[in-house]
Amino acid sequence: MSHTPYDPESDGARMRFADAMSYGDYLRLDGILDQQRPLSDAHDELLFIIQHQTSELWMKLAIHELAAAREALIANDMSHMFKMLARVTRIFEQLNGAWDVLRTMTPADYTRFREALGPSSGFQSWQYRMIEFILGNRNPNMLRPHEHVPEVHAALQAELARPSFYDVVVDRLCREIPLDRPAPAPQLDSPHAGDAGVQARWQIVYEDVDAHWTLYELGEKLVDLEDYFRRWRFNHVTTVERVIGFKRGTGGTAGVSYLRRMLDVVLFPELWSVRGEL
Repeated sequence: MSHTPYDPESDGARMRFADAMSYGDYLRLDGILDQQRPLSDAHDELLFIIQHQTSELWMKLAIHELAAAREALIANDMSHMFKMLARVTRIFEQLNGAWDVLRTMTPADYTRFREALGPSSGFQSWQYRMIEFILGNRNPNMLRPHEHVPEVHAALQAELARPSFYDVVVDRLCREIPLDRPAPAPQLDSPHAGDAGVQARWQIVYEDVDAHWTLYELGEKLVDLEDYFRRWRFNHVTTVERVIGFKRGTGGTAGVSYLRRMLDVVLFPELWSVRGEL
């Protein structure tokens, strides 16, 4: 065996980048890696910052995919729409895995830097709010934490002014399976509520999947997405309870009890209720 250090350049690898784009240049790593700035000397604050920053990056991608999936559905581009929905589900799988890393932080670790957070809280994540709004869980009261950033506030308001992804799904369902019951109007400024006519149509789909395969596949993709979304919320609750118990959240919420209330939110109620009717 040779003890001469391997030189990748001998196999053609480029090793000098003074006049070319490097990996770090393309990803702008200098800017990204300069954004982790702990406000205390606590060892675990860096973990806390990175976990939340990477989660926000994954949420940025989820918003990108969901917005494109809605446009693809409107354009009847079902193959690309299904691919995008599958990707969003995998994104939430990544977000779920992030809680496993954060759970290595103990209550004693968190206490060392919690005061440095001030009133900041994940409750104020505008990208999380945007995901909820796109999927159909719409609460105009949740605009208020973002009034101090006009462009963010405007983006959230613009989302509330258009049909949610699930509104577009329901519109397609009702056009393909006409019944005497009218299609519900899009719920632009309130959470989607279960509708008997929508559930009746989903029941027709699920009772004859061969005749309505595309709608059936769409329904299952949505159930899959919400399954992972619920796991993300549940992991959030258990992580918070493990780290701070039943203290109030830094943003003023009731902490664990608030998060548990969010577990009751159902994004696509008819798709879950119909299972009991089959």
